[in-house]
Amino acid sequence: PGIAPPTPSAWVGEAEWRHTAHAKLGGQTWTLGTDALAWQQRHDSHGRFNELHLGTELGAWSLTAGKKVLGWDVGYGFRPNDMVQQELRRTLLGNTPEGRPLLQAEHFGSNSAATLVWVNPQHLNAPLARTAGAQESALAGRWYQRDGATDWYAFARVGEHTRASLGAAAAWVAGDELELHASWRLQQRHDGWQQRAPGSPTLASTNPWAITTQGGAPQWLLGLNWTGAQQQGLLIEWWHDGAAPDNATWDAWTTRNGALRSAPAAWPAMAVAGNLAWQATPLNGANLRQDNLFVRATWQPGAWLWSLDALVHPADRGRVVTAGLQWQGDRVRLNASWRVQGGPATSVLGQLPTRRSGLLAATWAF
Repeated sequence: PGIAPPTPSAWVGEAEWRHTAHAKLGGQTWTLGTDALAWQQRHDSHGRFNELHLGTELGAWSLTAGKKVLGWDVGYGFRPNDMVQQELRRTLLGNTPEGRPLLQAEHFGSNSAATLVWVNPQHLNAPLARTAGAQESALAGRWYQRDGATDWYAFARVGEHTRASLGAAAAWVAGDELELHASWRLQQRHDGWQQRAPGSPTLASTNPWAITTQGGAPQWLLGLNWTGAQQQGLLIEWWHDGAAPDNATWDAWTTRNGALRSAPAAWPAMAVAGNLAWQATPLNGANLRQDNLFVRATWQPGAWLWSLDALVHPADRGRVVTAGLQWQGDRVRLNASWRVQGGPATSVLGQLPTRRSGLLAATWAF
């Protein structure tokens, strides 16, 4: 996953409130969906609406306006065709993500559905600094068809500055225990991290890393999901993300890291520290490397869920290993997770500022 710079350990308290209200106006039924989140960390209090949307149905049509979580595609570790939500995957604790402002129209058939979405309409004609990545104003469409044991999907998107992209996906239930899935997308343009003067050994006065709009990028994923009779599970996925930094970009990043760590004594220490901190900027991407292998094993005896997964970068043998344990009661859920990131000294994951992270969480539903 994207890795932020290190933060101190802290307790965080969260309260999430979900409610769906129905009302009839002029003979038409309207639905108001709400998901509000408030949290306290140290001395700071925060709050937001993850979702706040109004919708109605007109026969086979469903119309929605507001802020809503809308995730697409068939993958687990990565979703090339997540064209609206663009959710970060593989987090230590799964929480409700913050939805996107949108206008949505959806038509349902007996075995099919078609969806058209205008996401981030408030960012139309806004500058790139405010509309990069998931904040871009765009039209996106999805078509779905069920054909026996196979689900077929087609996707299309037109972004204000990233232009057109097309995608397709399929999920096939091959038997009682095995499911196979695949996803593909081709983008005309994409937003990605770029460094000014790559590999330069000199000190920079401003952050040399910036999000820029770049050329075309293919993305694809292949995966299988096996479930055993004793509630064992095995997920294997391999994917390529052409929108992630390429090998040349990471080679220049590593070269600059080495130059800064062996900086001449005449260089101001504070300036060197600041330049090293800026080197963490591209670590916030959804995928750090373009090629990724993800393996996840689970076992669920009763109320317990044990999990162990590994994300591997074949290009430099970097890896992220995560172990998790969950207990689910009627109202209470307990979670514990431990993640270790590493690899050879020259790998991207082997140079991260955060090597180990853990989480303990208790959730009470009322």
